[in-house]
Amino acid sequence: MTEIPEHLRKRAEEARKKAEAAKGDAGAAADAPAESAASSEAASKIPAHLLERSKSAKQKQAAGAAVAPADSGAGVAVAAATATAQAPAMTGPAGHTQRLLTVVKSGSIQDIKMKPQDKVHVWPHLIIIEFGAALFVTAFTIFFSIWVNAPLLELANVNQTPNPSKAPWYFLGLQELLTMFHPMVAGVTIPGIGLVALGLSPYIDRNPSNRPEDRKFAVSLFTVHMMFWAVLTMIGSFFRGPGFLFIFPWAEGLFFEL
Repeated sequence: MTEIPEHLRKRAEEARKKAEAAKGDAGAAADAPAESAASSEAASKIPAHLLERSKSAKQKQAAGAAVAPADSGAGVAVAAATATAQAPAMTGPAGHTQRLLTVVKSGSIQDIKMKPQDKVHVWPHLIIIEFGAALFVTAFTIFFSIWVNAPLLELANVNQTPNPSKAPWYFLGLQELLTMFHPMVAGVTIPGIGLVALGLSPYIDRNPSNRPEDRKFAVSLFTVHMMFWAVLTMIGSFFRGPGFLFIFPWAEGLFFEL
């Protein structure tokens, strides 16, 4: 139920008293001629239909009609509005003549529900996870290096060149290309085309979807790139023997070391 402020309740009581006094003056002037009644109505500034409404309301109250409690929101609001309408001409602090019907609390008209969000802050959610992963990888590398020795070869002999002489496994793809193309093509042109294609792929494929089945162009480009270098690295690792000649590992042996 809506609570009516105390100052509004007092204002309604004063307006009711003034309305009763005005109604008494109007009843006394009813026996006078029409000219005196018109002058009395002009002096009181109360319309005739409002006086009739007030008189009928008083008669209903005298007959025993039910009256709403003083603290009910609708009854007090209507009574305050009727009493204010019967008042001669009440003005507020700034000269306003608007009548107050009811007082509505701000919580009933304001939407205080928060909209769900599917985003989280980088700090602390993402940074904590990445920092924990970095600590785990670092600890694993340290303990792994304590108990497992690195596969290092013997000291290099300047008088003896190993045959075959292979690059590390991550460069064997480029070394395999050198057996097929000119060094300028194998070392600059082909790798440059691959890097440029990978760099331009986000601008060519502008599909915002995160589902792999919707990103066919990006998935195809990355698959071709990875398979190309994976095949070249496997050939250079297991199918190249002395003199970097093509061999079968199950016939000539395995010429590959980490």
